[in-house]
Amino acid sequence: MTDTPDSLERLTAEVVACRACPRLVAWRELVAVEKRASFRQEEYWGRPVPGFGDPRADLLLVGLAPAAHGGNRTGRVFTGDRSGDWVFRALWKAGFANQPTSVSAGDGLALTGAYVTAAVRCAPPANRPTPTERDTCLPYLVRELALLRRVAVVVVLGQFAHNALCHMYRLRPRPPFGHGAEAVLPDGRTLLCSYHPSQQNTFTGTLTEEAFDAVFTRAREVVDAAQDESAAVSSPPP
Repeated sequence: MTDTPDSLERLTAEVVACRACPRLVAWRELVAVEKRASFRQEEYWGRPVPGFGDPRADLLLVGLAPAAHGGNRTGRVFTGDRSGDWVFRALWKAGFANQPTSVSAGDGLALTGAYVTAAVRCAPPANRPTPTERDTCLPYLVRELALLRRVAVVVVLGQFAHNALCHMYRLRPRPPFGHGAEAVLPDGRTLLCSYHPSQQNTFTGTLTEEAFDAVFTRAREVVDAAQDESAAVSSPPP
């Protein structure tokens, strides 16, 4: 008897059913019951939030974790919160999304050449997962990268996602984190860093829309170059 081959569908099902971290399980479910007043008529997702996007993605975007009243409410990563407004607007401008907004799982959003995920799949208290919770979740990201074989560039949003990816790749020394910082990962993929589009960064001007868009403009350049190289290798000589 052979094992069933891995797939994004299988991974999604396992993520959604995960109850590995008691603190996160308790918090996500409490938030889903207590709710925010402005969403009190809505049914919250209240479970781990899987990745979302194009299975043939060239770009992988890695965030921190679902927001308590964003992804934990809607069931889709970066959906229904202010950070998501920045993320999908930038993806749309760079040609990776069919619309600039993401408000609910059924809003018609589709990604082309991009996949969005998070280092931790459950909403954490105070947006602060523990290192143990991060490490418990990392195998899901490992599997996503293995399944998304075309990915040429990984964009990490914030220091936490950067550290998670470096830990996953066992990078020693770790490439420095900074907005717009770039490095080549051991498997040849390009790592691009961005400040997280949290209100703490966007409201204070630490992260501007222009600076955020520049990361995705660079990601598009890397993707286009990788596609050109692949096409040149596969094309027969004249």
